[in-house]
Amino acid sequence: MRIVSRRRATIFFLALGVSLAAIAVAVGSGWILLNWRFDVKVVLGVIFFGAITAGIILNTTFLLREIRRNEQHDSFINAVTHELKTPITSTRLYLQTLQHRDVGEAQRREFYRLMLDDCDRLLTTVEQVLKAGEAGHKYGPHHRTPLDFGQLVGECIEIARARYHLQSGSIHYDHALDHSGKAGVNGDPEELRTAVANVLDNAVKYSGGEVNIRVRLDAPDEKRIALTVQDSGIGIPDADLKRVFKRFYRASNHSAKVNGTGLGLFIVRSIARKHGGRAFAESEGEGRGTTVTLELPRSPL
Repeated sequence: MRIVSRRRATIFFLALGVSLAAIAVAVGSGWILLNWRFDVKVVLGVIFFGAITAGIILNTTFLLREIRRNEQHDSFINAVTHELKTPITSTRLYLQTLQHRDVGEAQRREFYRLMLDDCDRLLTTVEQVLKAGEAGHKYGPHHRTPLDFGQLVGECIEIARARYHLQSGSIHYDHALDHSGKAGVNGDPEELRTAVANVLDNAVKYSGGEVNIRVRLDAPDEKRIALTVQDSGIGIPDADLKRVFKRFYRASNHSAKVNGTGLGLFIVRSIARKHGGRAFAESEGEGRGTTVTLELPRSPL
């Protein structure tokens, strides 16, 4: 109901803005035509008419942006609430079962494993929110050090395999720099690890039924390192390719299928920009997978 009311408000303010602009144009044009012989009045009229029209357009644009931003905030709050409540409820249920029933050792171990998974999910959500707050700052990383980006990517891949219980063949890692030198990057190891982990997490979550991810580390030229993560999942519509990197934004075909906070790719791009690089996404459309690229300046080790 809240989403419907927001959309109605958006339509109302858009129609109101267009109507006011049309009225302003009609009144201003009529006044200019009636007073075209009086040069000073015409000049002043044109100036005031332009100012009023610009004010109406800016005011309407501002209102629409605020409505859209509030919608994103509401979606974010709902998503975070779900991401926090679900593992807590699940863990509570297992604990109550262990407290009130006698269960076998095998089932007890399974409950422990599921509760640990829920705790990991809860911790991931909290870390995402905290990282998003840190990523919003414009200043550079606190601690930069030369590191082998290829090794860091490999470590993140192993963590993703273990976290999502993937087979070794689910993620294919092509280190194209093996014979041309190490992938040297000067940056914050923890932030870069967060960026790579978020890209991999997105690729796994949006892969659909079968996880088949290709990770490639290459050097477009002597000054850049490029990490590409390609999945064969649900894809991203063209209209959402640039917006998915905004804070709280989720693609229209993602929100109903996969749980999330809308912060992962925002964090990735923020970290990339802090390190003098960039991040962007490519997709051939819905159901045809997505490729996310993270580019960073290359430095000698």
